[in-house]
Amino acid sequence: MSDWPRAKVLLIDDDPIFLRNLGYSFEDMGFEVVTASDGVQGLKAYLDHRPAVVITDLIMPRMGGVSTCMEIARRGLDPQPIIILMTSMFHGAPHEHDIPEMGAKVHIPKSTPPLDVVIIVEQLLERSHSSDSRS
Repeated sequence: MSDWPRAKVLLIDDDPIFLRNLGYSFEDMGFEVVTASDGVQGLKAYLDHRPAVVITDLIMPRMGGVSTCMEIARRGLDPQPIIILMTSMFHGAPHEHDIPEMGAKVHIPKSTPPLDVVIIVEQLLERSHSSDSRS
């Protein structure tokens, strides 16, 4: 990856073991990680920390992933974060949508190995950084 600094990533999931394992994978690759255990905490963490990437579980207590994604997008903070919805309900390969579906442009199955999730995020950030520098 390029020499630009690693981004801040917000991970939102009500499964503490999954959250810890995914968080360690990002930290091992030099990312700053912020975590939240549900959508309400996730929205507050987003507003407090303004991460470049938000990865949220679909099904959580208090506020689910779709509502969380839509609330984050609605806030319109600039720059808009890369919003990823991750759930065991998705099967197959990670998928990027041209327009957000269920509040997120990227959907990743929860069965995706954590290091692969980090690689996907690195690619999305690299592409975002490249398109920003061309503007």
